[in-house]
Amino acid sequence: MKSSWFALILAVLSTELLTSHCSTIKSPRFRGRVQQERKNIRPNIILVLTDDQDVELGSLQVMNKTRRIMENGGASFINAFVTTPMCCPSRSSMLTGKYVHNHNIYTNNENCSSPSWQATHEPRTFAVYLNNTGYRTAFFGKYLNEYNGSYIPPGWREWVGLVKNSRFYNYTISRNGNKEKHGFDYAKDYFTDLITNESINYFKMSKRIYPHRPIMMVISHAAPHGPEDSAPQFSELYPNASQHITPSYNYAPNMDKHWIMQYTGPMLPIHMEFTNVLQRKRLQTLMSVDDSMERLYQMLTEMGELENTYIIYTADHGYHIGQFGLVKGKSMPYDFDIRVPFFIRGPSVEPGSVVPQIVLNIDLAPTILDIAGLDTPPDMDGKSVLKLLDLERPGNRFRTNKKTKIWRDTFLVERGKFLRKKEEPNKNTQQFNQLPKYERVKELCQQARYQTACEQPGQKWQCTEDASGKLRIHKCKVSSDILAIRKRTRSIHSRGYSGKDKDCNCGETDYRNSRTQRKSQRQFMRNPNAQKYKPRFVHTRQTRSLSVEFEGEIYDINLEEEELQVLKTRSITKRHNVENEEEAEETHGDVMIADGTGAIGQPNSVRVTHKCFILPNDTIHCERELYQSARAWKDHKAYIDKEIEALQDKIKNLREVRGHLKRRKPDECDCSKQSYYNKEKGVKAQEKLKSHLHPFKEAAQEVDGKLQLFKENRRRKKERKGKKRQKKGDECSLPGLTCFTHDNNHWQTAPFWNLGSFCACTSSNNNTYWCLRTVNDTHNFLFCEFATGFLEYFDMNTDPYQLTNTVHTVERGILNQLHIQLMELRSCQGYKQCNPRPKGLETGNKDGGSYDPHRYPQFFILLSSFFPNNCMSPVHFN
Repeated sequence: MKSSWFALILAVLSTELLTSHCSTIKSPRFRGRVQQERKNIRPNIILVLTDDQDVELGSLQVMNKTRRIMENGGASFINAFVTTPMCCPSRSSMLTGKYVHNHNIYTNNENCSSPSWQATHEPRTFAVYLNNTGYRTAFFGKYLNEYNGSYIPPGWREWVGLVKNSRFYNYTISRNGNKEKHGFDYAKDYFTDLITNESINYFKMSKRIYPHRPIMMVISHAAPHGPEDSAPQFSELYPNASQHITPSYNYAPNMDKHWIMQYTGPMLPIHMEFTNVLQRKRLQTLMSVDDSMERLYQMLTEMGELENTYIIYTADHGYHIGQFGLVKGKSMPYDFDIRVPFFIRGPSVEPGSVVPQIVLNIDLAPTILDIAGLDTPPDMDGKSVLKLLDLERPGNRFRTNKKTKIWRDTFLVERGKFLRKKEEPNKNTQQFNQLPKYERVKELCQQARYQTACEQPGQKWQCTEDASGKLRIHKCKVSSDILAIRKRTRSIHSRGYSGKDKDCNCGETDYRNSRTQRKSQRQFMRNPNAQKYKPRFVHTRQTRSLSVEFEGEIYDINLEEEELQVLKTRSITKRHNVENEEEAEETHGDVMIADGTGAIGQPNSVRVTHKCFILPNDTIHCERELYQSARAWKDHKAYIDKEIEALQDKIKNLREVRGHLKRRKPDECDCSKQSYYNKEKGVKAQEKLKSHLHPFKEAAQEVDGKLQLFKENRRRKKERKGKKRQKKGDECSLPGLTCFTHDNNHWQTAPFWNLGSFCACTSSNNNTYWCLRTVNDTHNFLFCEFATGFLEYFDMNTDPYQLTNTVHTVERGILNQLHIQLMELRSCQGYKQCNPRPKGLETGNKDGGSYDPHRYPQFFILLSSFFPNNCMSPVHFN
């Protein structure tokens, strides 16, 4: 009996010891705030994303419910940025955790949701990783600007994605692969409310069916993106909104900044009034997002899931309204476009805490993976921000060598199209030509085409060794017999489109007039009194009949009798394979009437579908069934909609193929040139001249030819765009500029615009840049290199609104160090390269950070000595 009691007490004690031991080794991240029965359940994750929401223009000031839930109840990241201030590139970086130069989505059009994106990067988003580990993933709202709704991106179990760009009414969504159109009814169609209702219903349904399965949802709002249509109950708010009027408002022109800033002058009065109305409408749209956050918070509280859910709130980029004279837009490297709101609320996140470290949009994917308990893939450029939220562990009070957190203080801002490296061939040629002559000859003679003694077809040069042992390059001398054999061989070659046959066939010219004869012939052709050649026999008779095939039978339509009466009924005689016309005339029984409503159309009509035609008088006639049956009308209209969508996808693919073919266009044959008169010699004069070139000069000539072709294609492209603008009568669109037109019909909801139309330009084609943005204890600056070669430098400690470019005051050595660091980030891949580990720092951790005074010691010493007033001043966070 005593032994049994002793065994029972021992079992109880061992259980308590094991429980206490497990609680001590458990990560403090999920301890204390999670209920006891839910400690083994992974947390839910909800990402709330807005479109074009700024920080510096005061958009968060009106969102009191969101600030109470996220700012007071979670952590605020006061230095949150995006690496590219454009919708599609930034959203692609959020999904993949990569810089733009690693996922190749440079603009909102080029490669956005393209086949290459779908094949290479979309299968590696954070949704795929979480879905593979048991999370119930769901997406609601705007995805990518060029998403066409024809497929469900991998990794999402529930999919309600917006087709194309942001809209609040009259849009189309893809609901799990099925397209669904919405109209202009607020109760059923307002986009912000729709995705809020869908996400809440999905969360409740999932927890009811799978109570122990974690959920990861993305709620991607269209607000405050254009067309800025607010809900009716908010259309009268903020009549005097003026938060957008910052010190940089209408600060123009800026001759010390890059080209578009120099081009943009002060705004006109109509532009300034537009910015006031635009700011008001943007704030009104955010009111629905504010209500959405409150409804989401109440749902989590009612279901008991709030303490086990991480909520992340951020935007894809910032916005500007009138800053530096730019009426509206984004895409600039300045803080009003790259700063975004960023909040995290969840287990072990201290309410009301403020995080001063830099966080980026590329950190979202690693952070979500870290919350789910997954490691960051090595190809992701960002890092998890959870280490910035960990509570301080109770350490030994006698330990003095306590490690501090090391985090990045510099990141890359990049924007624009990928530049073709046109200077690389010249560099390679220069390096090649710098070798001594004997080295170049030796390198050439190692190629197989120069090692044989003029035996290869088409061989022009050969390598020989002289008496002294030196290698020489000599021209091949071919006998007349071999030339005759090659000529006969060329004459019997097939005339297909072979890639090897690049000679132009302009026909044999047995006889050619002399120069004097050609001159007299030109004078004769210019004589207006000369009798012109007129053909005697010209086919001018109109067609008398037309044969039409219908349902396997052939019908003859008589066109001679009713030539001018297009809409009058015509007799159609069925052809029964008769041998002569007499038998055909006897068959009066088979006669059909074509009145435009049957299956057979008019002879000059255009068959659009199998049931509808466009007649010669531009009217449309369909079968009677479509006008009489609502079911048939609906089915045929749905068929036409699907055909239009399929054709749009096909047009997009054809355009990509056309662009590929333009880039790979072969050399054209122009038989009108004088060089093609020498066809009896077997080759063009240009090819003949090239064959006589020394191998050293072939590379240089090839580079010059490619450069000439590139310039010619660019010139033709500009001419086509100019003709297109003239044809459309578009006065707002200017070459090299991104402009927009605003009129009274743009906004369909109150408050309306009634001051007429105007034009404004927001960006330019040469607005391609790479920037360093640094924020640490001593420095806060922005350094940019533009594709045009222009440089900009702003010290935010003294100029927080980037009003003055002070690059001319920075020493050359500092600019060189900044350029070196910028070039390293432009080519970085993976979080180890894009967040380099500090060298020689005892406080460094395994992830490291980008602030490394041992790496660029002279740079920071020079920068601190050059700005002595700021070297020890704290960073000013705006």
